[in-house]
Amino acid sequence: MLQERIGSDNSVIIKLSGPIKSYWAKSLNLDIDELLGDGEYKENYRLEMAKWGESIRQTDYGYFCRAAIDMYNARDKPIWIVSDVRRKTDVQWFLENFQDVCKTIRIVSDDAVRKKRGWLPVPDIDDSETECDLDDRTTWDLKVINNGDDIEYVLEQVLTLIT
Repeated sequence: MLQERIGSDNSVIIKLSGPIKSYWAKSLNLDIDELLGDGEYKENYRLEMAKWGESIRQTDYGYFCRAAIDMYNARDKPIWIVSDVRRKTDVQWFLENFQDVCKTIRIVSDDAVRKKRGWLPVPDIDDSETECDLDDRTTWDLKVINNGDDIEYVLEQVLTLIT
């Protein structure tokens, strides 16, 4: 929805998980589209993908940030929407490299709302650093609640910040 408002000529959605899932799909001959989704197929590989991704991040926390920028040809667009930042080091890398233009936006939903949308928490994954590392970060340029009550209000807040 946000990208529709901004326009795809001016923006790109960057998924930091894209390079991880792409590598995993190629190395195990898996369906990349299924891995990029949120279904059971991805869940079968999620823990191992997360472990592999963490091993790469331990040596270079910006590796997947750079890889995702390249994967989505982001340098051609003035606005980048990084949709799946999950770690403090991801935020750190973008702020270190794009501090003059980087805006941090945290969009949260209540767990009950997330469950209504189909989220089923998986122990040892959904309570790990890969999912919760940003929960105690308090410094955001904008923090909004998206419980589905007024998506227009959420979009307007984000657009006001970035334009």
